[in-house]
Amino acid sequence: MKIIYGLGNPGRRYANTRHNIGFMVADFLSSKWRIPFKSGTDELVFGKGTAQRAPVMLAKPQTYMNLSGMPLKRLSFELEDLIVIHDDMDIPAGKVRVKQGGGAGGHKGLDSITCSIGADGYVRIRCGIGRPEDGSDPKDYVLGEYTQEDLPWVKKQIEDAASAVEMCLREGVAKAMNTFNRREKENRDSDA
Repeated sequence: MKIIYGLGNPGRRYANTRHNIGFMVADFLSSKWRIPFKSGTDELVFGKGTAQRAPVMLAKPQTYMNLSGMPLKRLSFELEDLIVIHDDMDIPAGKVRVKQGGGAGGHKGLDSITCSIGADGYVRIRCGIGRPEDGSDPKDYVLGEYTQEDLPWVKKQIEDAASAVEMCLREGVAKAMNTFNRREKENRDSDA
């Protein structure tokens, strides 16, 4: 079973923040795939079903970002079956990239996952949020809310990230990386 693990912070206070894009993508997939979330434990909400002809578990940790890995300790899965959706300040706002393995890049949620499962070879759907232009504290930036002007590109990013997850399920991670990461390169080349 593939585990689609959207990262974020629980509660209304954080619902529309940049750090919660993983939750937003998971919610979008829940609706699209008709797999409702049910309360699992205090640490996790999840739903099980089928997507792209694969058995899947959609899940959102309820432990806050810095402890995102804790609920995974209770689950049994193969490393290649974990797909984590998260925000990434090193990618321009609105862009989506796919990566397998690698470091956490300062992301506390990824750090927690890697420490909890003892490996970093899982798949990441990286949703770019960019860096603060005014030089403000990155912690304040990731916990800042999207503006009304952001909403059109955020909606598109959520759809793109969901498509990246579906491509990973349907055609494999290598194909998703080739498709989504090349799209980024082509966009950069056309901007030059």
